[in-house]
Amino acid sequence: MTKKHPEVREVVERYYATVADLAASPESLGRLLAKDVTITERPNPITPRGSVRGRKESVTGFESGKTLLSEQEFIVHEILVDNDRAAVRATWRATIGEAAGPLPAGTQLLAHVASFLTVRDGVIVEQESFDCYEPFGPA
Repeated sequence: MTKKHPEVREVVERYYATVADLAASPESLGRLLAKDVTITERPNPITPRGSVRGRKESVTGFESGKTLLSEQEFIVHEILVDNDRAAVRATWRATIGEAAGPLPAGTQLLAHVASFLTVRDGVIVEQESFDCYEPFGPA
């Protein structure tokens, strides 16, 4: 039987809202991540080899994204919670603000995201994401 843990849902909702907010501070993200968090991004067109990041690398990546993107949003379609685990289905939309490698400014990014998170003591201790990108295109 699935158990409901409203604090897990709350943390996950705050996490996605913070990540999507280009005005959010790195400290606001840091407060949602355990000191020993592991964030795994499976291979995709933006990160072809995938990545495994800790807290410091995740916050640094968050800051870098804020300079690269002119806008972004996460639309969370559903969050399924069982004990300290959450499964999330979301859509991520963003626009490249300044050219980055082969992606010119104005490129629209759209990814359908499945993500699995573990929350303990009010912070995320683990996340694994699978991002399926639509073909890139101009704004």
